[in-house]
Amino acid sequence: MELGIGMFGDLSVDPATGKPKEAQLKLYEILEQIKLADEVGLDVFGLGEHHRPDYAVSTPEIVLAAAASITKNIKLASTVTVLSSAEPVKVYQDFSTIDLISGGRAEIAVGRGSFIESFPLFGYNLNDYNQLFEEKLDLLLQINNNEVVNWEGKLRAPVVNQTVLPRATNNGQLPIWIAVGGTPESVLRAARLGLPLIVAIIGGMPKQFQPLIEFYKQEYVKSGHDVAKMQIGIHSHSFISNEAAIADGYYQNYASQMDRIGASRGWAPYNKMQYQAGRAKDGALFIGDAAQVTDKILYMHELFGITRFIGHMDVGDPSHANMMKSIEIFGKEIAPEVRKAIGKKAKADQTV
Repeated sequence: MELGIGMFGDLSVDPATGKPKEAQLKLYEILEQIKLADEVGLDVFGLGEHHRPDYAVSTPEIVLAAAASITKNIKLASTVTVLSSAEPVKVYQDFSTIDLISGGRAEIAVGRGSFIESFPLFGYNLNDYNQLFEEKLDLLLQINNNEVVNWEGKLRAPVVNQTVLPRATNNGQLPIWIAVGGTPESVLRAARLGLPLIVAIIGGMPKQFQPLIEFYKQEYVKSGHDVAKMQIGIHSHSFISNEAAIADGYYQNYASQMDRIGASRGWAPYNKMQYQAGRAKDGALFIGDAAQVTDKILYMHELFGITRFIGHMDVGDPSHANMMKSIEIFGKEIAPEVRKAIGKKAKADQTV
């Protein structure tokens, strides 16, 4: 199972001035954090796209390109690219360029987006929300599979005998994941296309997602795809500290960001009871010490048979020092234990 870290570039807000942290400082911190994630042996780093004042990253591909030059082994992925409001030709070109710079480490996770700011920003109609994604995904897959592209849809001008360059390292093909928040239609689309699935599980109990993931597995096989190539990941809010006071104190960062988002969505204020329930074994928050988070990741592997876990670590913009320590613990303490336990299980299964 691959283990990695995801971020959105959250910007904390100074309570005295009401101003967010400087985006430039946050971007410098993110690059240091990606470099450390690579050095401690994590498998993948994912960065999401947002167009809001409380996030520093609107163009993950630019940051990932910078990261490609200071890392050696870690995979560099978008989590996610809001494909509905993006241009598929440019998406492919950007990530194939990252792929070439990094020596074949670029990936794309595409989604419809849980925020809608990008639609008016780039001139798209929200009434076309679903059709935009379907058409643009079809075009992106055509580009990924063919150097010379012929394609026609309804919401974008046709592509007629156009060569899309540069090509990615693996015969021009980039890994493309479908990122979902729990919509069965999105899961079905990924299964029928034979694309890897990553599910954002950020609230409630992960076990509630078991039928959805089983649905994906069934439809994937039913569609004739090779089960040996099936990839399933989950993306969940995470923060690791072996000091109980720091893990408990992280509630302030987490709650402040949940409340900022919730204010525009009509959510009730986030409270300590929700935080503690999420941290319990059956909850969706991977927040605690190394042993607690290790046990929860192994529980997810047992529950879903996942091949990738992404711990989304910067919700509410915890301090850079605490982020660096969290990443270090994940790479040096948690990852070896998870890999060892899964390796033992795989060996035991082979002898049965």
